Amino acid sequence: MMQEEGLDGLDLLEATPGILRGLMHELTPEDAAWKPAPDRFSVAEVLAHLAQGEGQCYRTRIDRFLNEEMPEFEPDDAYIHLDEYREADAADSFDHFEEQRESNIAFLRTLPRSAGERRAMHTKDGEITLQQMLHEWAMHDLGHIRQIAEVVRARKHWRQAGKLGESYKLQP
Repeated sequence: MMQEEGLDGLDLLEATPGILRGLMHELTPEDAAWKPAPDRFSVAEVLAHLAQGEGQCYRTRIDRFLNEEMPEFEPDDAYIHLDEYREADAADSFDHFEEQRESNIAFLRTLPRSAGERRAMHTKDGEITLQQMLHEWAMHDLGHIRQIAEVVRARKHWRQAGKLGESYKLQP
């Protein structure tokens, strides 16, 4: 449900940790480390990415939106962290992500709707608003929720479904 007074997208951002917790409920550490293909992320790597991006990308950008006039943002540099992601523990990454997300949502809920009109210059995409970034953040979450759901489908349920699973087109 959209809040009239506050910023859009916060309910989805707040729900993400619970959705992820539900998807990961039955995963062992081995399941979380499993990669569906060499060029695809494991659940553990996705969680490390989410934890890194929460503080080093999104929170940093929020603070700059609010404290600077027309700050300039470079595109996300997630790929420079790939080695860190490969070494990450899924449970630790999730805990770190969840703590940061709770803090970020609590802060964002204190902002008036007008804060969403604060502007920045993205070096690739041009002028953006804080509200647009919140919508992009929600899309980012949904993409990784889908990604983790596909890995869980492939790792935990597809083979175990036997013939019933053969017609499914998985894309982990």
